[in-house]
Amino acid sequence: MIKRSLALVALTGLLGACGFHLRGTGGESTRIALSELNLTARNAYGETQRLLRSQLEANGVKVYASAPYELVLTRETEKRRTASYTSTSRSMEYELSTTLEYELLDTRKLQLGSNELTVQKVYVHDQNNITGSTQEALQLREEMRREMVQQLILRLQQLTPERLAQMEKQAQERARAEAQAAEAAQRAQEEQQNEPQQSPLDLPTETP
Repeated sequence: MIKRSLALVALTGLLGACGFHLRGTGGESTRIALSELNLTARNAYGETQRLLRSQLEANGVKVYASAPYELVLTRETEKRRTASYTSTSRSMEYELSTTLEYELLDTRKLQLGSNELTVQKVYVHDQNNITGSTQEALQLREEMRREMVQQLILRLQQLTPERLAQMEKQAQERARAEAQAAEAAQRAQEEQQNEPQQSPLDLPTETP
């Protein structure tokens, strides 16, 4: 039996590390501005990607490979830790956590932003009913996955076309700056290699 659920932990706002910001939800449309989206994942056949694709399509998003934006599920990790013990030591509470890391790319594979979200829940593991407790943990994992997908959909709903355009501009500026820095470093290296090097055996001659 599930004793309690912990609130979902959003580590930052949507892709906050790279400039994503949430809008308020009161009275605003929840339609996703990303009407066309490519969805990829490290685990191409994973349940999270399948659920997310289904939810995106249910929200009117056309999901296909050559879409102008790409949402990449870069990593999904699951952890379990002991939360507490009961007085009889025959049952204990376990905390389950699932973390999903993701990033948003444009058609040139420039990263517009990246972030992660974490869902945590606690359940009681009964030593007298191990089979039932194991089944409960599996069901809880599925519930957490659905909750995580829904939270990601809610984050995507906060993006506006104006914000996407601004993020693309910033990504392009970063790419240009990185390219210029790499070019300057390459030129400096070539100039250093072309400089005449004096052999340590070449001793200056003294004139009488």
